[in-house]
Amino acid sequence: MKITLPQDVKYIIDQLQTAGYEAYAVGGCIRDSVLGRTPDDWDITTSAKPPQIKQIFWRTVDTGIAHGTVTVLLNRKGYEVTTYRIDGEYADHRHPKEVCFTGDLKEDLRRRDFTINAMAYNETDGLTDVFGGMRDLKEGIIRCVGNARERFEEDALRMLRAVRFAAQLGFAVEEETGRAIRQMAGNQRGAHSDGTGKAFAVAASGDVKNGL
Repeated sequence: MKITLPQDVKYIIDQLQTAGYEAYAVGGCIRDSVLGRTPDDWDITTSAKPPQIKQIFWRTVDTGIAHGTVTVLLNRKGYEVTTYRIDGEYADHRHPKEVCFTGDLKEDLRRRDFTINAMAYNETDGLTDVFGGMRDLKEGIIRCVGNARERFEEDALRMLRAVRFAAQLGFAVEEETGRAIRQMAGNQRGAHSDGTGKAFAVAASGDVKNGL
């Protein structure tokens, strides 16, 4: 499969590769490109660590440097470039207490929420899809990467993302993923006083098109 990368994204990937590092566009931008949609933004993942990224590019912002993210500024736009990482324990069901950098793209993709968001692409290697994201896009399925309960225990808002993706894309939520949402979303209803609590109630009820 060939994906047309924006010139700025191609430039960033090329510069990282020229410096001896791996680099790919990753996540939602690849999902949307495969679906024929125009991505809202483009994220890049790389084997380079933040200090190395900052040495390569002239204008950068330390957006989330503790988690490996540096924003590269090009032509009045910002592009998040994040080091391959493995997330540690999630203390608040939202954010990892620590991350460990890795040189393995597969390990970075393994930490992501859904298979359709766990694909990476560059023009040298083409599409990297180790968790069946293309299959699930073709079949119209929202499926967690790995164990669904573990993904939702790490970040509870992933349950809402699953329901949102199902509604927006007209996809079905895969059986194990849906079961985990029904079992776990009810525990989140009372933990949020704003509209998020109501959304968890909807997720727990399974009241979503093609969903739970």
